[in-house]
Amino acid sequence: MGKLNGDFTGFIPWEDGTLFKEITPESYVEGPFMFLRNGIYYFMWSEGNWGDGSYKVAYSMSDKATGPYKRIGTVLETQEGDIATGAGHHSVIKKPSIDEYIMVYHRRPIPNMDRDHRVVCMDKMEFNSDGTIKPVKITHKGVK
Repeated sequence: MGKLNGDFTGFIPWEDGTLFKEITPESYVEGPFMFLRNGIYYFMWSEGNWGDGSYKVAYSMSDKATGPYKRIGTVLETQEGDIATGAGHHSVIKKPSIDEYIMVYHRRPIPNMDRDHRVVCMDKMEFNSDGTIKPVKITHKGVK
């Protein structure tokens, strides 16, 4: 993690003089994404192998953007049924002026024998009362 300067052309050193801080969580593969909700920073990433059904999205939470971050759990992964495999590499959209969130991600529809054939999907992302994220249910219809 680094702090960008005012014109986004370089980095501002941290208090200890370093330019970057390590916040990489356990099992991290790719696709970092962070957002702020109700004073909590959510740091999300993809885990597993993007070429098979082990690909999934995990997350952590912190009261500071700089962490510390410890893996809490999985938000999105292949579920029982016949919809898709390899769900991952995501982003999150917040609906303006309301506390509703949508996860945008890719997956491989079933049947699918080509590991590189992926489709973009959008499904609702919800939170528990303690701020943790409920597992996203993969659907055929997505969101309105």
